[in-house]
Amino acid sequence: MRYTGPKNRIARREGVDLGFKTPGSKSHARLLKKLSVPPGQHGASRRRRKLSDRARQLREKQKLRYLFLVSEKQLKKYFKEASFKKGNTAVYLAKFLEKRLDNVVYRAGVTPTRASARQLVVHGHIKVNDRLVSIPSFQAKKGDIITFSKESTAKIPYVEKTLLNKDLIIPDWLERKATISKMIDEPTNSDIEKQINLRLVIEHYSR
Repeated sequence: MRYTGPKNRIARREGVDLGFKTPGSKSHARLLKKLSVPPGQHGASRRRRKLSDRARQLREKQKLRYLFLVSEKQLKKYFKEASFKKGNTAVYLAKFLEKRLDNVVYRAGVTPTRASARQLVVHGHIKVNDRLVSIPSFQAKKGDIITFSKESTAKIPYVEKTLLNKDLIIPDWLERKATISKMIDEPTNSDIEKQINLRLVIEHYSR
């Protein structure tokens, strides 16, 4: 069952900004102020307990799930597919997650959060190679061109504001000109590793 409670509660529990809130918003500012404080009535006075190795693996796996908005079933499926490939399992796992269409839309600097990118995809606002795709988990490929299905999409307030944001950093494997995005290379695991220890996630599923 997908979690539908307060998003800031999850981020505070994990002790890291998971990108649930739009950067620069009041809600995001409140989260950053309380990020080091665990949720709950006694959060400010409660110390974070030292975690066992198994608990650390679980927490990293949960952070990865929340970061990319995937279910346990989906993440486990990505791990199994990654483990069947020759090479570094962590790299392949990262690729499967990064190449999700909702993530590509977000990474290209079209929306402020992955949740809003997922909403655009599900509501039929996104085309891949001029074909409408409404499945967030769709795996984009090198050379794919991602555009809006309607001109009016660019006028959605949060989309318009994000497209005009000059400070957004778009990863090297993507490029965007106006409202047209293109996947020019295969993604790596470097960006994910800045927030998540993928080795612990692999260890969790390898038990």
